[in-house]
Amino acid sequence: MSTLVFALLLLALWVSNTTTNTWRQCTDLVPLDLLSFVLEKDTSKLVPGLRMKQAVGVRGVKFLSPDTSMSFPSSQLLVNCDLFPKEFSIVLTLKITRIPPKRNEYVFSLLEPNKEKKSAAEEKKGIFVGKEEKSLVKGEQQKGKKQVRSNEEPGRIILGLKMSRKHLHFLFKAGSETVESWVFRGIQLDDNQWHTLVLAVGHDRMRLTVDCGSPLENVPSRPFPSDLNFQGSRFHIGSRGRWKGLFSGLLRQLVLVPGSDATHHICPSSDPQLATLSVPPLLLDLPIRPRKDDKHMTSYETEERVSVGLERLCSELLEGQLWFNPVKKGLYLCDGSEWVTVLEDHKRLDYVWEHQVLTTSSETHDIEVFQVPGIGLMAAMAHRSPSSGSAIYLWTHSGFQLYQNISTYGALAWRHFSLGKKVYLVVSNSGARADKHLNKVSAAESSVIYKWSKRKKNFVRFQTLQTHCAQDWEAFNINQNAYLAVANHRQGNNNHTINSVIYKWNRSTKSFEVHQMLPTSGAYDWEFFTVGPYHFLVVANAFDGVTTSVNSVIYVWVNESFQVFQTIKTFCATDWEMFQIGKRVFLVVANGHRLHGNGLSQYTINSTIYELDMSAQLFVRFQDIVTYSAVDWEFFSLGEEHFLVVANSYNGESYSLNSILYRWQGYEGFVPIHWLPTIGCSDWEFFSFKGESYLMYSSAKAHLSKVFKLKTY
Repeated sequence: MSTLVFALLLLALWVSNTTTNTWRQCTDLVPLDLLSFVLEKDTSKLVPGLRMKQAVGVRGVKFLSPDTSMSFPSSQLLVNCDLFPKEFSIVLTLKITRIPPKRNEYVFSLLEPNKEKKSAAEEKKGIFVGKEEKSLVKGEQQKGKKQVRSNEEPGRIILGLKMSRKHLHFLFKAGSETVESWVFRGIQLDDNQWHTLVLAVGHDRMRLTVDCGSPLENVPSRPFPSDLNFQGSRFHIGSRGRWKGLFSGLLRQLVLVPGSDATHHICPSSDPQLATLSVPPLLLDLPIRPRKDDKHMTSYETEERVSVGLERLCSELLEGQLWFNPVKKGLYLCDGSEWVTVLEDHKRLDYVWEHQVLTTSSETHDIEVFQVPGIGLMAAMAHRSPSSGSAIYLWTHSGFQLYQNISTYGALAWRHFSLGKKVYLVVSNSGARADKHLNKVSAAESSVIYKWSKRKKNFVRFQTLQTHCAQDWEAFNINQNAYLAVANHRQGNNNHTINSVIYKWNRSTKSFEVHQMLPTSGAYDWEFFTVGPYHFLVVANAFDGVTTSVNSVIYVWVNESFQVFQTIKTFCATDWEMFQIGKRVFLVVANGHRLHGNGLSQYTINSTIYELDMSAQLFVRFQDIVTYSAVDWEFFSLGEEHFLVVANSYNGESYSLNSILYRWQGYEGFVPIHWLPTIGCSDWEFFSFKGESYLMYSSAKAHLSKVFKLKTY
């Protein structure tokens, strides 16, 4: 029996070690703006449970209740990892009037999932709430008292920051039943002044900097754990998820900075009490100077003299009122009849509106928009269904109209290119061709190059190339030579580790011939770009037959062929998009989902922007953006502004999702500004025609495509 017990103990120890070793540490994360994450879901209004207030010309948010809108799963920000960073900083700017003695208020908390289960009777009671009980809860909330207890009580704390009258408490889970508290004592912050704090947490010490002053250091007896697991947890901003401990002050900035002490990012500062790392756009400074005859006004009335929104009417009652438009970033003063511009930003994107809905003959996986000289603007759509073929559309005064239909076989992508004055299209066929005469299916898969015929005013078949479930073509030129790269996804049903091919145009034979073969793993996309004298080609590798966690590869052109330049870990990479802002060079990858073996797929996943570091000669991580089975990125510029739009296709439950338009904000990177409802979105294309700008998306799950017009001002 003792031998059996010993064996079981060894087995349990092995399982424990094996499990621990599989947890992934959060590393290489960019600063995470917790406050912007909840405020920027709709920049035209505040989320429930909040109110915007202004004090001393500076804006902050006031917490009215522990509303669920100020809570979100940690997995939405801390993606692709399980263990909290070993070292990090918390940057916050706040203003506290007074904290009563013996009271603690939470700036934020990270809580475990509630493991308590409801009984059947309790569930029924929770669903059918009577009018009297509803009114009771409402009344309690209005009085600011404790919320009626329910079985939705938040779980235990994993991490948190709370304040008392003279103390700052940093809390973390130190064991299965233990919560450790590191305390800075004698910190007087409830003086009705704005303060900026940087709390830097390391393994065995903690440092606090207030208003860029001399740092205070705390060396506790117990170190911060390196295996703090946060799976299934939720962030709560301004509370612990309940009325008790609700933050009573104003909060302006709350940023989690993994991996480093953020003090040097914001200090020294010309205004240390308001030192800024990342402040939500809705909380931009709007200084107010009351008129001489307004001395009788209360502070509450003074704070409300600036309104925020997309539309406001100016009247005599609002004379002297300031209005801030968060989209235009314009400040206006009401003179009694109309709004007078005080400050206004450059011309920029105003809004996106639906211009055309195209009913297609099949689901569409890709759109290629291009010009044919003498004909006009065209769009080639890759239709999945072989029976309907793929369609070529021509732009008219009312939008795209069907122009030509081409026989394709599971078409996944089109690519347009030119050789001299001649125009070509190449299609990626993922299926085998059906032979109508022999009533059978050809075993060989092939993709086809089509050439524009000026005489027929149509695209005609030009050359056929053997491919293997082709996902994408890329056309490019190097040293006046034309090349085509095909992304071969798999051969047969299971072999994903195969060669993709680079073809070169042979001027003598007037055809494309094999130039180079490159090993790929479930290749989905090629992207070619040039930086100075160097030519690059990056492949999106999606699957190796076992896992979607594979390396995508950046190649550089050396001695008439492509050589490996850098490998980057991706997760079912489906698209790369290169873009430049000024002299800065970026690459953004669309990560589809995480999958290993027979496990469950994770569709909520970070897609990542990388920036070329010229000194290190590498692309380094710049920004992570949460996406939902992303399949495409599209970059474009309007005036001085730069944008990215992502094709979100699936979240694990639904294909009806918002694809999101992001705007470049400099140090903050790209921030979301528009949410566009899409169904199984598979591709975005930006194009301009006669001075107007448009976005077009295709659906891989519905027989439609949509054109959106971009309204600027």
